[in-house]
Amino acid sequence: MADQKRLPSYIYLPPDAVQRQAKLTADGLYDLLPDEILWRDRYNVLQRKGYQLRPRYHPQWTPSWTGTNLDPEFCEDFVVSNVSSAVQTLRMYAANSALQNPDVLDAVRVSDGSLVAMKTVKTGSQELQISQFLSSLHHPSNHCVPIVDVLEDPLSPSMSIMVMKYLRPWNDPEFTMVGDVIDFVVQMLEHGSSDIASPNVMMDGQVLYPRGHHPVWRNRSPDAIEDLVPLARIDHPVRYFFVDFGLSVRSRPGQSNLVVGDVGRDAEVPELSSTVPYDAFKADIYALGNFFDKELFEKYHRLEFLTALTKPMKQRQPALRPTANDLVASFERIRKSLDPSEFRWRLAPKSEPTYERFFNDTVAVAKNGLSHLRRFVQP
Repeated sequence: MADQKRLPSYIYLPPDAVQRQAKLTADGLYDLLPDEILWRDRYNVLQRKGYQLRPRYHPQWTPSWTGTNLDPEFCEDFVVSNVSSAVQTLRMYAANSALQNPDVLDAVRVSDGSLVAMKTVKTGSQELQISQFLSSLHHPSNHCVPIVDVLEDPLSPSMSIMVMKYLRPWNDPEFTMVGDVIDFVVQMLEHGSSDIASPNVMMDGQVLYPRGHHPVWRNRSPDAIEDLVPLARIDHPVRYFFVDFGLSVRSRPGQSNLVVGDVGRDAEVPELSSTVPYDAFKADIYALGNFFDKELFEKYHRLEFLTALTKPMKQRQPALRPTANDLVASFERIRKSLDPSEFRWRLAPKSEPTYERFFNDTVAVAKNGLSHLRRFVQP
């Protein structure tokens, strides 16, 4: 039996459940999925290159809960990559399906203990070249994911492993205050991108979890045992990044901005065409405005100020849309027009019932008042 004095009681199973889990484990329910086996086979080479995969991918891995009364769901090596919850994990096992994104896996850089994300890409591919180029642009307004390293894939001479800064989805954890949205919009306007979509926007949320978090079950502790409560973004600002440049095109100086095609772009951009050329930059302006509308304005109260920004961005005539520089200046004027106290207003979801919103707003005001008081009296 495991030492019950060192771990919380909720991670232990009753005797009958222990027997059931032992049988499921012996029957192979928790074995590596086919796509995971590929990463297991890269384990030793990556380790020699200075990158450590999680224990689950060690060539001699056996489940850590074997022979114990530990609930597998609270064992770190139970976690399948790219699966956010235990329920999803079990469903994947039951269906014998593949990973959601088999090309990507987290790892630890041994030299400094930092989390990284690894992605297999074709050697010399457009995605790899553009990612490396954008990562090399050292400028405060560059919000493209940093490329840490590029390795040869030991399993295929035609593939490379692109090592990137570890990031998490931009809306995990969710925004809680108006100021969170303001900072997000400022950073998004600093650096535009083609293929603007929610999955392609990420953030470095390390500052919100000072003691770390699990790379897959992101709201749990690194050992996957405890649920975590993130710090507030408004007091601990994060940085946002664009990722996934597989469909991007590098425009060289003097080259026309006109393109054709609609793959990877927001389908609601009016001028999209597979035959008639359109201005890619103007299309990106519309797509970003649409993103702000759908992901922010339509989901939260107290963001009416965004309409002054997004309405011009979504003009049907591309020529009438503002430039990127115009948008930065416009939103700076909007931001300055707001009372700074509004930045700490609670960001209430529009899906929230009225009575619940009233209660949550009241609690938020009380918490905010206490927070201000602590800062005032703190020596």
